[in-house]
Amino acid sequence: MSDLVWRPAGRTHIGSPTAGRRRRIGAWTALAVLALLVGAALLAPLIFPGDQRIVDLGAASQAPSGDHLLGTDKLGRDLLVRSLYGLRVSLTVGVVAAAVATVIGGLVGLLAGVAGGWVDWLLMRVVDAFGSLPHLLLGIFIVAMFAPGVGAVIVSIGVTHWLTTARIVRAEVLSLRSRTFVDAAISGGASRWRILVRHLLPAVIPQLGLAAVLMVPHAVWHESALSFLGLGLPPHLASLGNMINDGRGELFAGVWWPSLVPGLFIIVPTLAIAVLSGWWRDRLNPRRRTELQL
Repeated sequence: MSDLVWRPAGRTHIGSPTAGRRRRIGAWTALAVLALLVGAALLAPLIFPGDQRIVDLGAASQAPSGDHLLGTDKLGRDLLVRSLYGLRVSLTVGVVAAAVATVIGGLVGLLAGVAGGWVDWLLMRVVDAFGSLPHLLLGIFIVAMFAPGVGAVIVSIGVTHWLTTARIVRAEVLSLRSRTFVDAAISGGASRWRILVRHLLPAVIPQLGLAAVLMVPHAVWHESALSFLGLGLPPHLASLGNMINDGRGELFAGVWWPSLVPGLFIIVPTLAIAVLSGWWRDRLNPRRRTELQL
């Protein structure tokens, strides 16, 4: 009787081979889409040589067509080319900012988990204090203290997005400290530094990598929001947020593509990374994957 499990008609059991195959296909599809977009963005200067900032008023606000696959903006600049350049800038800012936030959060989480006691309590209260503040408003405040530019945006994102990573790393370290292999190392006379480097850090690195990957689209959205508000990257620098900001004035005239196209270049990579990170999370956590297959 234990082998007889009732399942609603028309639904695939989440642990069935079909569901697993669908997850793999989804992950490979997301990887292909992300690789295509990132590759095109990185190779944009080679694929579309020349200055993408050149104004052509004779081709202003043209709808998508054979000459311009995704249309043009109010200054006659090709939106496909501009979006690829913008994605290049936004991804660069997002990756660097995510790396900064991951390093800060990782160090805070490791220190809190390894030290324990009052150090753990103090660091977690700092995390709670930062978490109680709206990170977008805090980011705006940080950007306002600097001159507009790439550095200010990276600092703003890095300082406001390390909290989740710190909590994840701390929880992982606290879980690892209770394992038998750590107790054995302590009984053998291993120093706290050796336990950290030899046992804790290698186990935390995959979680840090996943946190960094998940943070990249969040950082891109944050940069786009700041640029949309006019507080992010300089207006002459093609970023997806600047492009959406430039196109919002034309929406009331029925010219929707200058805002929609860069928006899609934000949404599509975000969805692809979300699918990949979900697959990665299942691979990192065999227990969760086993529970899903029950």
